[in-house]
Amino acid sequence: MPLLNKTRAHRSASQARSGPSFGGHSNGSAAPTGARSAWSAARIALTAFFAVDGFLFAAWVVRIPDIRAQVHASHSALGLALLCVSAGAVATMPVIGRLCVRYGSRPVTVASLVLLSLSVLLPPHMHTVPTLGAVLVLFGAGYGAANVSMNSAAVEVVAELRRPVMPSFHAGYSLGGLLGAAVGGLLAASVSASWALALSGLLGLLVTAAAGTALLRERTRATGRTAPAAAGATPAAAPGAARSAAAAPARRGRAGHTRLLVLLLGLTALCSSYGEGSLADWATLHLTDDVHASAGLAAFGYAAYAFAMTSGRLAGTWLSIRLGPARLMAAGGLTAGAGMLIAALTPSVPLVLAGFVLVGLGLANLFPLAIARAGEAGGPQGVATASTLGYAGMLIGPPVIGFLADAASLPIALTTVAAAGAGAAVLSVLVHRPALNAR
Repeated sequence: MPLLNKTRAHRSASQARSGPSFGGHSNGSAAPTGARSAWSAARIALTAFFAVDGFLFAAWVVRIPDIRAQVHASHSALGLALLCVSAGAVATMPVIGRLCVRYGSRPVTVASLVLLSLSVLLPPHMHTVPTLGAVLVLFGAGYGAANVSMNSAAVEVVAELRRPVMPSFHAGYSLGGLLGAAVGGLLAASVSASWALALSGLLGLLVTAAAGTALLRERTRATGRTAPAAAGATPAAAPGAARSAAAAPARRGRAGHTRLLVLLLGLTALCSSYGEGSLADWATLHLTDDVHASAGLAAFGYAAYAFAMTSGRLAGTWLSIRLGPARLMAAGGLTAGAGMLIAALTPSVPLVLAGFVLVGLGLANLFPLAIARAGEAGGPQGVATASTLGYAGMLIGPPVIGFLADAASLPIALTTVAAAGAGAAVLSVLVHRPALNAR
């Protein structure tokens, strides 16, 4: 699931529990007005955008083995090529934030999904690693642009409805990813990568045309909220900056503790996203290369992981209330670590699939709970710091796995995901110690 998406979803969930505002309205005034339907046209359209974003990313992921074979890439070379996706996203996100402020997040969302839908067509037509890397930069740019603009538009919709509906958008992303992986698995044996991704891109364009019409129809009403929503997509101008500045004197005495807490939470997010990035890029290759599963079954391996993560996120609020964030995060890290050891070190396809399910369940709530806690402790700057560290895990995971796979083997390389899960469990205990959280 993309990093920025998860940050926004759980910041909204955290606000719903702790009382801060939704879209600039205090909790006391956030009761539904009844004048607007909870499922407005803008909300439905934006949910469709989140779903197609997840679908297109999953459609690409399940075809990585085919494209790797086409460009004759080693594990390390493929890892560098996959790093280009993150590089394109990182380079694009700040620019898209400024474009959302200037032109509005909704038209930028439509343009970003057009770019993503077109760029997903290109990888199967590349025949060298450098050209693959070049088109993956473009794909990453579309993916990063979509995530920033969609989340900015989602903040607007939350403010308009005065309801904490942000999690529903990200559930759409997860379900879209699950559907993309499942469809990719069904088509793997009978349809080439070129045709599969071409059909996926066409679907993306059709959804963009239909949902974009509905989303832009309400653009005039959203204009007044566009600037703050888009600014919220970038750390420097988050919606709560004024409130955070007003509260700064009260926190000044605890600035050192707050910085340490946010740093530890950011490292927790890094451990989680390291596992997410590694599984997204290497799960199917592990099944095909090491466990000798068919291409279709390998694609369903990623689908099993995605389904588990979706289920874990849907149950995250319920589990957090009943277990508490500290226990849920610690249990999640240990579950992910155990699942990855099973998936990496056993030669049985059913056991590997079961391991991926455990990894998905374990990682599901680690990152969002860490980002939510960072926001509570340090405000928007805390979210920015923890998110930056978290995204670093997405950046370093795939190439690290690639280099270790060439130096030792892919199963051994994947055990670093288990180590990251254990590290996240330890950090989650530290960040919830009373001494570190004392007011």
